[in-house]
Amino acid sequence: MEEAKSQSLEEDFEGQATHTGPKGVINDWRKFKLESQDSDSIPPSKKEILRQMSSPQSRNGKDSKERVSRKMSIQEYELIHKEKEDENCLRKYRRQCMQDMHQKLSFGPRYGFVYELETGEQFLETIEKEQKITTIVVHIYEDGIKGCDALNSSLTCLAAEYPIVKFCKIKASNTGAGDRFSLDVLPTLLIYKGGELISNFISVADQFAEEFFAGDVESFLNEYGLLPEREVHALEHTQIEEEDIE
Repeated sequence: MEEAKSQSLEEDFEGQATHTGPKGVINDWRKFKLESQDSDSIPPSKKEILRQMSSPQSRNGKDSKERVSRKMSIQEYELIHKEKEDENCLRKYRRQCMQDMHQKLSFGPRYGFVYELETGEQFLETIEKEQKITTIVVHIYEDGIKGCDALNSSLTCLAAEYPIVKFCKIKASNTGAGDRFSLDVLPTLLIYKGGELISNFISVADQFAEEFFAGDVESFLNEYGLLPEREVHALEHTQIEEEDIE
């Protein structure tokens, strides 16, 4: 009696998603795909292949051996290839979701270039009125001073790579505090956040080689933790992690 009841229950639940583990989930998905598609749109031969692929275990041992031993048909190859295409679409979708999420997390204004400040009033207004979450990098310079041109070029590159950081430049003679920024302390970098000066580097060109570039300035600022994670690097890191998981 108990055996008959057990067999009856087994028959009642036949066809449900009973597989566990990765392979079981894939088999369930194949079965779901077969059941959810319009039956008229699937050729009978492919229906049978999907049915066999979704039920890898057979009560008939002979059936199972024959299925394993036979060669893969063209139809099976096409179905597997289609599944790979589905996986690629899923990867693209996940990547797009990560990009959208990263953009939302990178809240606040975006800049992307170096602002030229003309007066001391503009300088003060930039520091005082910018959002508290924004890092502001100000280059105090003068034309013809060694290192100033190279630093301006470097900051232009960094502004494009770190659009959530506001990069500015102002001539020392326009600050209204020329006595504090004499030629022998130029170029000077001032870094502000939330209206407060958090770092300052006078004669900053002395920290670099005779010729320096954006990468050198970036590394220098990163040593002091003054730059956020670069957006391109963040997305690449997310993509690598995603591929590792798969």
